[in-house]
Amino acid sequence: MADVPASAWARQGTAPDGTGFLRAGSGAPVLFIHGVGMNAAIWQPQIEQMAGRFDIIAIDMLGHGQSPLPPPNPELADYADQAIRLLDHLGLDKVSVVGHSMGALVAQELALRAPERVRRIVSMSAVFRRPPEMAEAVRQRAAALNGHGDAAGAAQTIARWFGDPVPAELESAAQKTASALSAVDPEGYARTYRLFARADGDHAERLQTLAVPALFITGSEDRNSSPAMSAAMARLAPHGRCTVLAGERHMMAVAAPDLTTRHIAGFLGEDATAAQGSAVEAGAGFDSGEFRRALGSFLTGVTIVTTIGPEGEPRGFTANSFTSVSLDPPLVLVCIAHKALGHPIFATSKSFAINILNEGQKAASGIFASKAADKFASVAWRPGRTGSPVLDGSVACFDCDMERLVDAGDHSILIGRVRDFEHNSSQPLGYCRGAYIAPGLSQEALAAAPPDTDVGAILENGGRVLFLETADGFELPRGRGLGSAGNGKSLKGLLAAKAIEAQLGFLFAVWDDAGSPSRSHVYYRGTFDVPASSDRGVRLVDIDAIGTLKIVDPAIRSMLARYAKECSQDAFGVYVGNETEGEVRPLARAAVADVNTGDQE
Repeated sequence: MADVPASAWARQGTAPDGTGFLRAGSGAPVLFIHGVGMNAAIWQPQIEQMAGRFDIIAIDMLGHGQSPLPPPNPELADYADQAIRLLDHLGLDKVSVVGHSMGALVAQELALRAPERVRRIVSMSAVFRRPPEMAEAVRQRAAALNGHGDAAGAAQTIARWFGDPVPAELESAAQKTASALSAVDPEGYARTYRLFARADGDHAERLQTLAVPALFITGSEDRNSSPAMSAAMARLAPHGRCTVLAGERHMMAVAAPDLTTRHIAGFLGEDATAAQGSAVEAGAGFDSGEFRRALGSFLTGVTIVTTIGPEGEPRGFTANSFTSVSLDPPLVLVCIAHKALGHPIFATSKSFAINILNEGQKAASGIFASKAADKFASVAWRPGRTGSPVLDGSVACFDCDMERLVDAGDHSILIGRVRDFEHNSSQPLGYCRGAYIAPGLSQEALAAAPPDTDVGAILENGGRVLFLETADGFELPRGRGLGSAGNGKSLKGLLAAKAIEAQLGFLFAVWDDAGSPSRSHVYYRGTFDVPASSDRGVRLVDIDAIGTLKIVDPAIRSMLARYAKECSQDAFGVYVGNETEGEVRPLARAAVADVNTGDQE
């Protein structure tokens, strides 16, 4: 983004104490407070996008921009008092406050010191109880500052905030940030950074008294102001909420201004009633059909339920007591035993995630059902939108705000309002009568079937089905037996020869020829990765267009007609019979388990 004179998009001003600020727009007043090394102009994208709805005031923090230096050994109160003096000068009794990084700590301090002056706060990329190694690194950087310019240190900062090397799409944002760093008063920067290095725990015992609605927002790739920190702060704040922006780093307000501003403006625009209840953004823009299909990923399955603890630590337990509750609003529930070690953590959490496990996650299920000291060392995970851990490879995940906690006998029911979800076509891990089960037809068992068994697959990707075009018409991929990649006559051998990366899922049809000699046919549903080209006779056909294809085998035509119908209804079954008559046995769409497979936590 090219620098534009502030006069083109905001009015510049100076308060009696020398504080510099920018102002634009009209409406409900909002005070923006930047981070260490920046200045009021860093908020240009937010000012330009929000000035039509809000009265925006962006302050130059002490020691930055046009404002005077802070005391030699400042406290957060000095910066909060500066903001209050500016509000008094402007005649503003009450404002919402948006702070970034160090500015987020100032926003919290302002709301804690003068709650009568603050409507809401947005705490962006705030630090909280840094881990020891991180805290030591920050203290060392602070100790090295001497009040003189440090070009090498500025370059290292840009690398931490944007990546090294900086991605091409972020070069403009990085240049704008670097320009602000180069313009800051070195002594003002040094004094403020030393405070920033030691203030990460200043509000640990005070956030419980934060009286205003607060949004704690950070990027999933921000290592220094991590999602766990924001989730921990949101947990402590009585009206706190955490939002994690996927893929974003520390300077998301500059690097992803549209996305960031949308979240800020949406939160500030909520009315007081919605603020005290559940997140109004939960479920916004949901595709109800996709949500229903994601819920359908759970058979009689196994989940790992996760959250972030009060110290920012990930916590989790294994449960199969999961079910959907409502589509509108989107609600799900899971149960945890009162005796579980994690019960106090989950019963007081603001958010949690339910991860539905796949067939390959049996080991993780066992670990999270145990009293292992560090359960998360055994799994790959990332923060979800609420900051709660989302496990890699799960069949589906539902990231939730806590809607309600209900005591029920010796368990508590956690009812969650879904804020985000994802799902895929992998096989879910089942659990029944104290044992794990696989809901699909065992491929090992099929391998032992007669070698002349016709084994095929209906492979789908994005609403298109994969066919092979021949001189006689169109065929599904099929072969003699399941086989292996090295057996050219088998299904797997055919797929390998055509360079088709396929994932076989549920069984779809099994039948025997009515004539003599009889021959068995087995067909799977599955998915595939789109080939690089359409060579080798591979054709991708829209599901709705399958009925127009020339398909010689009437049994295959009939099977595909059922497939198209069941796709439209999102309700699948398994055909069992012969080529002319049989029955479709429906698959259970969902099931409710009433016990936890392991909730020692």
